[in-house]
Amino acid sequence: MSSCRVGLRLAACLLNISEARKKYIVENIAKAALLERNGQRHPEVTVLNIFSDPEYNRSVITIAASIEEIGNSVLAACLEAFQSINMEVQEGIHPCLGAVDLIPIYPLSGVGVEECGAVARSLAENLVLSIPGCSVFLFGEADLPEKRPLVQRRKQLGWFTRRDFSALKPDLGAAPARRCGLTGIGASPYVMNCNVTIDSQDLALGKEIASAIRGSNVNGLKGVQTMAFPHEGKIEIACNVESFEDQEVTETSEGSQYMAYSVLGDHFYYVSPHYIEAQVKKLANDQGIGTIGRALIGFTPQECKSCAEYAIKESIGEFWKIRGGVFM
Repeated sequence: MSSCRVGLRLAACLLNISEARKKYIVENIAKAALLERNGQRHPEVTVLNIFSDPEYNRSVITIAASIEEIGNSVLAACLEAFQSINMEVQEGIHPCLGAVDLIPIYPLSGVGVEECGAVARSLAENLVLSIPGCSVFLFGEADLPEKRPLVQRRKQLGWFTRRDFSALKPDLGAAPARRCGLTGIGASPYVMNCNVTIDSQDLALGKEIASAIRGSNVNGLKGVQTMAFPHEGKIEIACNVESFEDQEVTETSEGSQYMAYSVLGDHFYYVSPHYIEAQVKKLANDQGIGTIGRALIGFTPQECKSCAEYAIKESIGEFWKIRGGVFM
């Protein structure tokens, strides 16, 4: 392989778009991320995974690239998405504010979160210049100087209670156009998505379990944010699992609560998906119900890094086709 690919400084974007029912639209958005402006495939970009949920009407496209190219790659995918998704007619039970709802940039190897924040800010500026009606809010390392976390920004903007475009005040761009909505762009250490389904139709019970494991609550799981949704006749506990730095965390193994990884010498931890599933199962069993299964939306941080390095080394742009993109 070309020596220019050795030691690439890699980042990932888990691009969240408000479309999952038209597979060709989702795949066209993913394919757009792979192309340079001249139409040739970029050798330092790969789409690792596509996860689409028709009931939520939401897809997560995992794009990995060198830090120098990820901004352009994600921008190309967003341009395709805004042409194809109309928020005026979008329907789905998952909260969302934008056709492109979320653009988080995460460091994988050889790059820090601050540089990812700079890429995210530049991407936000290019996006509002490129798409009439596009509006952006910033979070994490892109939101300077406050660096407000995503969950705080979402609460401020009413993301959890569905969209009311008339009241939204973006950080960049004009007032949101109804077709485009509002897009969140930012950077942070890797955030994993892990969902656990309980064998019940009781949404109130699902919300109770979600609250019990939420990291902001007493005895909750550190770095875990949760929501409960009706899903395919059952209740799904949807978890965002944040990476964090903590000197007090020492026990890390497959069977323990925390898993660990490093980027640029910085050590990060996150709650194991197995542990999250076990806690949900215990809480559900206490109420006399069981769990049906766990879905990891994409990868753990370590898996994402390994797959990105392999795909770029082997020049596999459409890696999701080899891995088997998940269309539920």
